[in-house]
Amino acid sequence: MSNLERSAMRVADSDRERMAQLLYEAMGAGRLTTAEVESRLDLVYAAKTFADFEPIIADLPAASPARPVHPDDGVPGPRGSVAVMSGVARRFDGVLPAEHVSRAFWGSVRLDLRHAEFPDGLCTIKARAVMGGIRIVVPEDVVVDVRGVGLMGGFGGGRRPGGQRSTVGAPVLRVTGFAWWGSVKVVRKSRESPRKSRREHRSSRRARR
Repeated sequence: MSNLERSAMRVADSDRERMAQLLYEAMGAGRLTTAEVESRLDLVYAAKTFADFEPIIADLPAASPARPVHPDDGVPGPRGSVAVMSGVARRFDGVLPAEHVSRAFWGSVRLDLRHAEFPDGLCTIKARAVMGGIRIVVPEDVVVDVRGVGLMGGFGGGRRPGGQRSTVGAPVLRVTGFAWWGSVKVVRKSRESPRKSRREHRSSRRARR
């Protein structure tokens, strides 16, 4: 498939999230200001095709919007989430990477893993919250292994209600890291339809504006 054909393809929500992650990483590296990221995010979430991404990230290094990757391809999702004086909401509908690093500095990160796949049975999230918050939503059947530390903050969650035991062979989510004057919390929620999950994701983003 040529670059022209790829550019004309319609984008999915997962593609928009990858572009948003590029912008947050650029801000963390000092290439973009907070105001620039906010204005570009509006364009990212309004994009219809990969061609719409091109002018948004044309001045950023190593950015290639015309390479669509979808959860059905079996390719692991993004390996990092960064929120610096902002908010990031990420929903995993496909394969989880073996390791995901989440950083919140004066901001908030929300990771929804209710529809994620654990191909190797184990995923590790390294969470680092500094005067910010990281909230990780998992389905009820996932085993949660929390090994982080709260320094003048909170780090925990994910316990099963009523002392329920985990199912043999259930996927394991390991959460490590620290929270300094912030919080890292794992919460359990039942799986919902992808459509309802998308509505929640969009509502949470509008609420952060």
